[in-house]
Amino acid sequence: MATAGFSVLVFGTMERARYKVEVAGKSLPVLTNQDKGRYGVIVFENLDKYLNMDNWNRQLLDKYCRDYSVGIIGFVSPSEETLVGAQLRGFPLYVHTNLRLRDASLNPGSPVLRLTRAGDTAWGPLPGNDWAIFQHNHSGYEPLEWAQKNVMDYPTDGVAQPPLATVLQDHGQLDGIQRILFGSGLKFWLHRLLFLDSLSYLSHGQLSLNLERRILIDIDDIFVGEKGTRLKPDDVHALIATQNRIGEMVPGFRFNLGFSGKYFHHGTHEENLGDDMLLRNVAQFNWFSHMWNHQQPHLYENVTQLMNDMMLNKDFAKEHGIPTDSGYSVSPHHSGVYPAHELLYTAWKKVWNIKVTSTEEYPHLRPARLRRGFIHRNIMVLPRQTCGLFTHTICIDSYPGGRDKLDESIRGGELFQTIVYNPINIFMTHMSNYGNDRLALYTFESVIKFLRCWTNLKLTSVPPLQLGELYFKLHPEERDPIWGNPADDPRHAKIWAGNKRRTTLPKLLGLGPQKTGSTAFYTFLSMHPAVASNLPNSDTFEEIQFFNGNNYYRGLDWYLNFFPLQPNDTDDKFMFEKSATYFDGELVPKRAHALLPKAQLVTILISPAKRAYSWYQHIKAHGDPIANNYSFYQVITASEAEPKALRDLRNRCLNPGKYAQHLERWLACYPPQQLYIIDGEQLKTNPVTVMNDLQRFLKLPPFDYSRHLRFDNKKGFYCQVVSDNRNKCLGKSKGRQYPPMDDRSAKMLQKYVLKLSVS
Repeated sequence: MATAGFSVLVFGTMERARYKVEVAGKSLPVLTNQDKGRYGVIVFENLDKYLNMDNWNRQLLDKYCRDYSVGIIGFVSPSEETLVGAQLRGFPLYVHTNLRLRDASLNPGSPVLRLTRAGDTAWGPLPGNDWAIFQHNHSGYEPLEWAQKNVMDYPTDGVAQPPLATVLQDHGQLDGIQRILFGSGLKFWLHRLLFLDSLSYLSHGQLSLNLERRILIDIDDIFVGEKGTRLKPDDVHALIATQNRIGEMVPGFRFNLGFSGKYFHHGTHEENLGDDMLLRNVAQFNWFSHMWNHQQPHLYENVTQLMNDMMLNKDFAKEHGIPTDSGYSVSPHHSGVYPAHELLYTAWKKVWNIKVTSTEEYPHLRPARLRRGFIHRNIMVLPRQTCGLFTHTICIDSYPGGRDKLDESIRGGELFQTIVYNPINIFMTHMSNYGNDRLALYTFESVIKFLRCWTNLKLTSVPPLQLGELYFKLHPEERDPIWGNPADDPRHAKIWAGNKRRTTLPKLLGLGPQKTGSTAFYTFLSMHPAVASNLPNSDTFEEIQFFNGNNYYRGLDWYLNFFPLQPNDTDDKFMFEKSATYFDGELVPKRAHALLPKAQLVTILISPAKRAYSWYQHIKAHGDPIANNYSFYQVITASEAEPKALRDLRNRCLNPGKYAQHLERWLACYPPQQLYIIDGEQLKTNPVTVMNDLQRFLKLPPFDYSRHLRFDNKKGFYCQVVSDNRNKCLGKSKGRQYPPMDDRSAKMLQKYVLKLSVS
């Protein structure tokens, strides 16, 4: 039997997992692809949409589920109509709706439970007043969750009431389809766990979260806090005692203390004794460096000054026996990590040999579930998670929303869910959270106990360097950074070096591809008085070639240096850059859109066959040994068994000409109204009209190209007018005349291009 492709088809909405959302309407999406199922689980946000499908679609969907062993998850949605003992259409099941319930518990014998542990009863009222319960009289159904009627709403006169099934498993005995039905949505935290387990069970383990969770708790700002908020000796004792208790539940656990030595002994007498107590117990904790004076690194514009500050902290550490070899550091206020301040990465390497850091800011602070990691200059940057504890959250009463809100976060809420969904959790806290009424100690010990009660997650802790290596083993796709524009995010703008904030970024990208006239386009557009291009690159002349290749890893600072402010500190010029290798770069559209989402895009296209031949002749003229030793026909027909250099040349000839494929990639990131396509033949034969049309598209002030471009009979193409009898033309490598393409190659390319257009 063919197997299903393991993604989720959701009729409704869903936040996580690999899924496709469809509206349950008159027709179904395509369910199979070449005799393979496309979906591993079908989810109906509204169970009624499934129950009331027209017969044809219902039969098709049910047949698909049977043929590919695909299960269905359905949620009973709120309704104004209250049902009492109503039969679900087509099933020996009865439903009661719009109930208020309390005290949920799980069936410990259910085969669905994997991540979820049937550890206790979730005491108290359940969220909402629109719960549904299921009744059945068939052995093919098994409750997964029960609850009780809320006695405040439904008096029982003290008579014990039977449990009510709120989540039900259909074993598929009636029709061969396994289903799990929820009597309420995902507002109830326990249903979020059961939903994950339902996906895992119904997909036969293919849609399962790993059960291992690593937890690291950073305590920032050791020694930095204001008087009255710092640790006293008793607080340090409590810190060690709680660490020991957590260590029994989380093997390898130690608090990770970040210090700024300048503020040592800056508290009250008792708080200074607390500082001393920490240093007497140095070996009890892990340690990492902040800055000596807790200054933001992006405020330093001199690497020597930045390194001197770090050295003061390192000297303090050596003097007081604090380890200096953790390879981990966190920048105060996340400054300089992202948006990346290159001097910070340089200084970190030279002074501390930093190999891993963390931040909340990549790619943005919110939503927290989208925080990711990246590697820059061989320093691993891991996503940090917040837990509601900040420098001003000193006591439980000062927690936003008070004790009830904190307990809600711990008992199935945000903090609990953060650990459930993230294999690696680095939590940011502050020294002040551990003094006073020891808010942080209560928070973390409580959430870990709650996780152990309700989940089968395996909690462990390892030092940051091991966390980094594990993180990028789990998420290799995140290794490459995606640079965004810090000016677009108010938080990023505040932690971005001041001398960069007024940099002018391009409003237009010339994409290429190569050998279509991109250099002529660059020259002609640069003539416009309202337009300015980037500064030249010493390696690649007018092209920066940032978004493709290794230049991207040099960082945003490197790119910005090509776009200085205009004279008089204005940025009223229409800035652009072109790199002919952008067009077919697989990662370029995503990278470009992250930094320049509003940029106009210009690409120049000619016959793919002509472009391929022109590229071959171009590099042959530059002395390429492969082009000089193989004919054009041999190059474009090279098989996979041929030498790599020959295959590489074949690909550079043919791949950029796959115009539809590359344009589709760009249009997946940019709207079509930002893309302008120029006919390269017209640019060559009639550049005045082409450039006039382009400037209207770009809404530039009118510029009369007919007075500034003239055909040069000697060169055979249009050049810039310098005077009545003198032109300024492109170099001798441009406009070179090549011998005609041989017939065999022309016919082969004709078939190749035809095949591209059909596919």
